[in-house]
Amino acid sequence: MQTKFITAFAATLLAMPLVATNETGQTVSSPDGQISVAVSCDGGKPVYSVSCGGKTFLEPSPLGMTTNAGDFANGLELTDISEQETIRDEYSLPDIKASHVVYEANRRVFSFTKNGRRAFDLIFQVSNRDVAFKYRLYPQGDTLCCVVDSEATGFRLPAAATTFLCPQSATMGGFARTTPSYETPYAADEPVGKNGLGFGYTFPCLFRNGDDGWILISETGVTSAYCGSCLEGHDGGLYTISFPQASEFNGNGTSSPGIPLPGETPWRTVTLGATLAPIVETTVAFDLVRPLYSPKQEFVYGAGAWSWIIGGDESVSFDEQKRYIDFSAAMGWQSVLIDNWWDKQIGRDGIERLARYAADKGIALFLWYNTNGYWNDAPQTPRNIMNNIIARRREMQWLKDTGVRGIKVDFMGSDKQAAMQLFEEILADANDYGLLVIFHGCTIPRGWERMYPNYVSSEAVLASENLHFAQSFDDNEAFNACLHPFIRNSVGSMDFGGSALNRFYNRENDASHGGGRRVTSDVFELACAVLFQSAVQHFALAPNNLIDAPSWAVDFMKKVPTTWDETRFIDGYPGRYVILARRHGGKWYIAGVNAEKEPLKLPLALPMLAQGETVNVYSDNGKLEGGVKAKVINKKQTVEVEIPCNGAFVITSE
Repeated sequence: MQTKFITAFAATLLAMPLVATNETGQTVSSPDGQISVAVSCDGGKPVYSVSCGGKTFLEPSPLGMTTNAGDFANGLELTDISEQETIRDEYSLPDIKASHVVYEANRRVFSFTKNGRRAFDLIFQVSNRDVAFKYRLYPQGDTLCCVVDSEATGFRLPAAATTFLCPQSATMGGFARTTPSYETPYAADEPVGKNGLGFGYTFPCLFRNGDDGWILISETGVTSAYCGSCLEGHDGGLYTISFPQASEFNGNGTSSPGIPLPGETPWRTVTLGATLAPIVETTVAFDLVRPLYSPKQEFVYGAGAWSWIIGGDESVSFDEQKRYIDFSAAMGWQSVLIDNWWDKQIGRDGIERLARYAADKGIALFLWYNTNGYWNDAPQTPRNIMNNIIARRREMQWLKDTGVRGIKVDFMGSDKQAAMQLFEEILADANDYGLLVIFHGCTIPRGWERMYPNYVSSEAVLASENLHFAQSFDDNEAFNACLHPFIRNSVGSMDFGGSALNRFYNRENDASHGGGRRVTSDVFELACAVLFQSAVQHFALAPNNLIDAPSWAVDFMKKVPTTWDETRFIDGYPGRYVILARRHGGKWYIAGVNAEKEPLKLPLALPMLAQGETVNVYSDNGKLEGGVKAKVINKKQTVEVEIPCNGAFVITSE
């Protein structure tokens, strides 16, 4: 089974016994007592604050919302508070950073009224590393639905905080009017008080709370029942929930979500701690949600090949895809992704022949689709299929009959409720036909790995195609790689499509045929296969790498897993360097990369490796020349590493 429940919630999310209170506020704390949330009503305005280890992480921050059924941000009273209750959930997922999760949290419900009528409940759940909350709105007389015009929900950071944020872009711009595509460069170590390009910041949002620790803010559980949100920056360190821009989706669809009453909002999450370990290791995006349907079959994950990143549009031909199928089989991988224009340059008959050829070699196909024709000008085909239920289901029947394993759906640049509905419809239909789904040119996932069992991953990042397009992205590859494990990849699967072993992003692998020039080491590219998490990874290796790349690097890429049972943070600082450990079965992979100009020398404590155990250490010298050596773990279970700029190391246990 894709998802297995082992125990159920100890309490329902929709009904809690409430006790009256005359206090001006009340707290809910984590099971270990280190995190505390205080909720109160200040002059008719609901507010909350968060502390960790006795230090302030969020100062008093606003709550509430305005709707066409009433103003629920002002004139409120906190009238009832439930008893604090401990909840426990245990679940297994094969396609996130930890295959088996035990979630424990304390839960308390705060009930607010206006003019004697119940307006909303504020549901808080606090675990040992995460604060989560959502609203439950109630009918107002005969009003049984509403439109949420805006949320007052905010997060007020202390003055000493600094930011690591991705600005939201303007709409209907960029390539073929496809923005926002959630691919704006991050700015690191910036002061609070800015608002990006004027349109806020995309989730997740990382903050350093001075010397006290780290804060990651995001959301989860977004379905067709609400819109996706971002954070709008204000003076004084306040960031508030902001709804999609009206011009997204070419102006189609409302920016304000509509909900039935009673009805709930998505969960807003705050992950915090003295170190970055809670940020990297959190599973809160999945802890708070449930599957929306059962998987139609047991889905197959794994590594695969992808010609476009090296060969571009011209590589989407029958003969070249056949060559990549052979290459994927030689690597022991599971799939090949055939990118845009396949319907024109290969044809459906050609795809059927390729699918049969691939199946004989144990390889399955993924096919690319443009979402539509009315909210972007992207000419790439197939178009006008995935946005129409009749055309989509007819196409998916053909995909199933052909033996295609999954689809990659591109150009979905919006967080509007209409966009969330399209995501959900594509996923639900694809499940009916046994298809996995990857999204590109799109927003982040919000707990979707658990909610939609056939969901694989989303791009929502400056991914590998940019390394093909412009040298500036290659020059910043290490900087970006030192951000993603802390930010984008911390909340959900990231379809990056990297780990190239070509020196140049062209088929000839030389400087005279265009494409970006890679400045990172081969070991760096191996490390990224571990650092970047997605259950299906279509790597940027090319058939020529069987001949021109180091055999130790190719052999590593043949065996590196794409699913993990455990993830541990070792060391790092966003944008500078990162070291993580991941476990697949009984085997550990410890990987680190360095973006700083000077070599990084570190003694690493690796308690997951046993004394006397022999490990393989992949490392670089000062010239970024890599190699692999065997090493025996000492009594202290430590390993000394030195990582040059744009270099890396990987340690694998036997």
